[in-house]
Amino acid sequence: MMGPMSPPVGRTRRRVQAAKWIALTALLIGLPFAGVALSGKPLEPYLEFPPKAIGEKPGELALSAIAFAAYSLFVGVCTLPVLWRLATTKVDRSTAPARGRFPWWGWAGVVLGVVAWTFAWSRFDWFHRYQRQTFVPLWAAYLIVSNAVAQRCTGRAPAVAATARYLALFAASSVFWWSFEYLNRFARNWRYVGINEFGAIAYGVLATLAFATVLPAFFATYEAILSWTRLDRALSNWMPIRFPSPRLAAVAAIALSAAGLGGLGLWPDLLFPLVWVSPVLVVSGIQTLRDRPHVLSGIARGDWRRPVAAAAAALVCGFFWEMWNVESLAKWQYDIPHVGAFHIFEMPILGYAGYLPFGFMCATVADAVMHPRVVTSTQATASIADAATPGAQRACTSFTDR
Repeated sequence: MMGPMSPPVGRTRRRVQAAKWIALTALLIGLPFAGVALSGKPLEPYLEFPPKAIGEKPGELALSAIAFAAYSLFVGVCTLPVLWRLATTKVDRSTAPARGRFPWWGWAGVVLGVVAWTFAWSRFDWFHRYQRQTFVPLWAAYLIVSNAVAQRCTGRAPAVAATARYLALFAASSVFWWSFEYLNRFARNWRYVGINEFGAIAYGVLATLAFATVLPAFFATYEAILSWTRLDRALSNWMPIRFPSPRLAAVAAIALSAAGLGGLGLWPDLLFPLVWVSPVLVVSGIQTLRDRPHVLSGIARGDWRRPVAAAAAALVCGFFWEMWNVESLAKWQYDIPHVGAFHIFEMPILGYAGYLPFGFMCATVADAVMHPRVVTSTQATASIADAATPGAQRACTSFTDR
């Protein structure tokens, strides 16, 4: 009799996983190009490396009061009920589990962050040669501090408790963010300035190093937020949203996302939000069709902890990304159609809404790397969220170390 994880079963599972990511990659790569081909535009500008948009400022993008109001209303409808629920939930602090100590190496990360921040925003003549390469030291400091916060909140720092998987997260993060850079070739919502002196190889290497910090930073922040007692009390059993036919809904989500990605090449100024929405809908749809849990599946039973924590973690990271970017010599700037007003740092205020669905995709990939054997059933998905709360630290450790 074969065991629960015999070699043939393991190989089959890996093949299915590979097929899922191949399908997603095909959608990401092929459909926007199909839209460009249908539009009659030349394909060469979309194949340039580094992208032609680097250092170039396009023409003025018209603001639309109607689009701004409609987008604001949509964001408000999606977020205000959650914020109200969190704000009005009563928490008995006397029964909250005791927190751990902030480790000494976390303070070392704080010091590194202060030093890196100083150099990132300074313009010392003797440092000019290295001025455009301060992103990685800044985010190395954030990684240390965020892991220290997770250690204090949950009793375990991801980088220490699962070092091999956390290191794998750096490689996954590079590929992950390059996929969004690819989609931005069609949306053209952000561009990099101050880096024209880099050739293709230098740009590719330095960009890959910077992109490698995205998911590790997100995951440590995500773990810490999941441990928040108020989040557990307010959102573990709140407002279930169920589809009568989840599989039909999944097919519709994949089809609409595919059409939207194709349309991105045709109407980028209209469909640019799909850069953030379509990938998570495609992956969630595939997981639903395979009867596997995903970052949004808990909502069907009223468990909103994971999606809210994922969105919040991306927003926290996004705040620091945007803040440290604003005075850096090598930086990015935004050109968002119709709603590019009221900037906080370089980002228009409504642009921050993109971090919310981006957090769902971050959680999807990060969980696949950090919990590859756990995220296999709905019960296991619930257990991860439960384990991340302060009251279940031992369960968290045993669960993720299996």
